[in-house]
Amino acid sequence: MMDETFIIMNLDYVLELGEGQFIEFKESLDRNFAKEIVAFANASGGVVYLGISDTGKIKGIDISNKLKSKIQDIAYNCDPSIIISLTEINNIIAIEIREGKNKPYSCSSGFYMRMGANSQKMKRDEILTLAIKTGKIRFDEQICPNFDWKDFDNDKFQYYLKLAKISDILPKEEILTNLRVLTKDGFTNTGVLFFAIDPSKYIGSARIRTVLFLGDERVDILDKKEVDKGIIGNIEFAMTYLLEHVKVRYDIQKLARDEYPEYPEDALREAIVNAVVHRDYFVYSEVAVEKLKGKIIINNPGGLMFDKNKFGTTSIPRNKLIADLLSKTFYMEKVGTGIKRIERDCKQNNNPVEFDFSSDFFYVIFSSNNIETQLFNSVQETTQETTQETTQETTREKIVSLLKKNPKYTIQDLMKILNRADATIKEHLSKLKKEGILKRIGSTKAGYWEILNETNE
Repeated sequence: MMDETFIIMNLDYVLELGEGQFIEFKESLDRNFAKEIVAFANASGGVVYLGISDTGKIKGIDISNKLKSKIQDIAYNCDPSIIISLTEINNIIAIEIREGKNKPYSCSSGFYMRMGANSQKMKRDEILTLAIKTGKIRFDEQICPNFDWKDFDNDKFQYYLKLAKISDILPKEEILTNLRVLTKDGFTNTGVLFFAIDPSKYIGSARIRTVLFLGDERVDILDKKEVDKGIIGNIEFAMTYLLEHVKVRYDIQKLARDEYPEYPEDALREAIVNAVVHRDYFVYSEVAVEKLKGKIIINNPGGLMFDKNKFGTTSIPRNKLIADLLSKTFYMEKVGTGIKRIERDCKQNNNPVEFDFSSDFFYVIFSSNNIETQLFNSVQETTQETTQETTQETTREKIVSLLKKNPKYTIQDLMKILNRADATIKEHLSKLKKEGILKRIGSTKAGYWEILNETNE
């Protein structure tokens, strides 16, 4: 179909295409006309060619102002009204129906959806799904009818106010009302997800799942955790979990230290936030954050809210209220720019990134920038140099030599390079510190070693 219009003016070509997802033939204006335009409006749009039989034979029709008016009246009386355009092609009238922006649409006989060459009547669950997908029914704005205020977590509330830089001088109820999570009808699902002690007590899909796999296949699980800490707590937990398993290469020259992470932290955070904000909370399934050997996969239930061809340029938040609350914190910057920032940060950090989506799930797949290989090569070079210098060096001498080349080596790094047990490395480091040869600067995780007196070797 053409971008500007669905209507094809060449009738021979129309007949060649035949009836399908975007074309319907009608010999005359019959009682089924309303369901056809409703079906097209609920799908991706299409054209009804009036004056052509079902078998594809041009019959023609008497085109009059009365006929045009009747067609417009039928479209207007759909619920909600459908805007159509009419084009005359010889003695044929083409009625163009664009994809509706106010789905779902219905006529007097019900709701219909265009599926191939047929207009099928929609079932209750299909209507509900369409209403949810198009934002007519928003989970985050629904009232949680059985919420017990004894389960309100004031610590989470105060933490949110701190992140959002909102003063707490007003009464709690007034602040919650201003945030639109408390209405005259009750506490919303968004309020539960942010401020309940155990959100999953009321919303089964509130948890987030983190998984660590042994290899690059999602088979052998090394570690798995499911947490129920609320929107912000879940985001923070998932980020901490990933960063504990993401490698970082350090280059230290004089007092300066450059860090080269295996994955860009900001992009990971953005993907997790997007998953939490845009997921379908009607689906009883968790957001999953999975760390594989050479990949990180973040996925959430709920497909795109728009045509996949518009991905990267269009943003329609499934949960506007959740997005609004998060946008007041540093966790979410400008709504609708997340994908671009992920792509930018991954490009800067040399990480391939893929976006995959179906009608049920959305995936962000980060591939490693092979920092582990860089670290391994660096370790190999260091080991070879050390071996070439002398094969008679003791373990303690090798430790000093290695830390001289890279003060950021951890105990685990030294264990791998020297093929020594954890206890052995720790014992030598302890003695070297007592003898005044080594000094630890900073924390265990982020610090480094300083060589004070090499002459004591």
